[in-house]
Amino acid sequence: MANTRGCTFECKSLVEKGHLIREYNASYFMASVDPLDDNRDFAKKTGADFPMLSDPTKETAKAYDVLNFVRVASRVTFYISKEGKILKIDDDINPKTAAEDIANNLKALNVELARVK
Repeated sequence: MANTRGCTFECKSLVEKGHLIREYNASYFMASVDPLDDNRDFAKKTGADFPMLSDPTKETAKAYDVLNFVRVASRVTFYISKEGKILKIDDDINPKTAAEDIANNLKALNVELARVK
């Protein structure tokens, strides 16, 4: 949920260390069941430089089976190939090291490095 401690730590990690993820040919974003305006405000407060998606109907959270017992999305990272195949589901997230952990997983999954422009 936007503005909670865990989401704030995770978002700040992605802002401060997102360059580690951008070394790979991968896209990343955060998603929550919060309303769009709440996510816009949260993105502005945290300086998010990546997309932040809203799922207020909770349909996507249900489809990915991440809606928990209090009806919010659990903290889960999905690694999805360009072909749409789920390569890995990580539900052991440390919000403070999220960017480093994502970069390490991209490396372990042999995701190609981004081309230097």
